[in-house]
Amino acid sequence: MSNAAEMGTMFKIENIILNLPKEDSDAVIRRCGKMLVDSGYTGEKYVQGMLKRDHSFSCAIGNFIAIPHGEKEYKADIVSPGIVVLVYPDGIDWHGTPVHLVIGIAARGEEHLDILGNVVDSFEDGQDVLDLIKKNDRRAVFDMFRGGQTGPH
Repeated sequence: MSNAAEMGTMFKIENIILNLPKEDSDAVIRRCGKMLVDSGYTGEKYVQGMLKRDHSFSCAIGNFIAIPHGEKEYKADIVSPGIVVLVYPDGIDWHGTPVHLVIGIAARGEEHLDILGNVVDSFEDGQDVLDLIKKNDRRAVFDMFRGGQTGPH
């Protein structure tokens, strides 16, 4: 995002949860979806789109990261773009892929690409993800996703 205020509404520090216990990928997606709904980013139907997307093509992308998001036909249920982050220090099994960092996304267009670009730039390999998780610091996660930007929290 070129506008820090816009990014501040799409990604808020209170939408980062650290130290979550192991759970299955569907429970993780429901947790992400509930956070997106509770934050006013989406309606309830979007969560079903997230589950459907993951069941048809896994949202685990490697490097201990999963990025659940809704299928195209569910984008109409997006109220405004939003991102939530869940951290699983002990890892979870995501259809056979180990995951520690989950990034739930609600986006109709390209609003989220700057944040995902920061993620890609920051996590060249899985060890970078593990190092961030070991910090157990919500602010460190927030700042990394925002690419060091300052603004509303």
